Amino acid sequence: MIKHITLLLLFFSLSMSAQDIFGEWQTINNKGEEKSIVKIYEENGVVYGKIVKINDQSKVDALCTECDGEDYNKPILGLIIIKDAVKDGQYYKHGTILDPQNGSTYKLRLSVNDKGQLQVRGYLGFIYSTQYWEKVK
Repeated sequence: MIKHITLLLLFFSLSMSAQDIFGEWQTINNKGEEKSIVKIYEENGVVYGKIVKINDQSKVDALCTECDGEDYNKPILGLIIIKDAVKDGQYYKHGTILDPQNGSTYKLRLSVNDKGQLQVRGYLGFIYSTQYWEKVK
């Protein structure tokens, strides 16, 4: 009996770790292009995501000229694009995600699907767009 419980607990812990949003993710845009790597981390109970690698070497030194406020003209490499998300049920939400290509900021919802992909959903009112990012191994 104890053996079965131990196996069940092991299986549960492995399936929970597969659902972890934290770590590095290969961003994949709606056209299927791999653009950058974003590191998602938690600080004081709040989730953030920072661009740690840009795949296109000609854009490594690019600045966020389309961004507003404190992000205006900051280097895109190192830019925090996911801000202020918190766990709410099965999702991380109530935060924002910035698209440094056009400077737009969207409401955010994050979760890991059954394929182990990070579902990144950005909302503008009731309209949304979803991307599926791959975990960097």
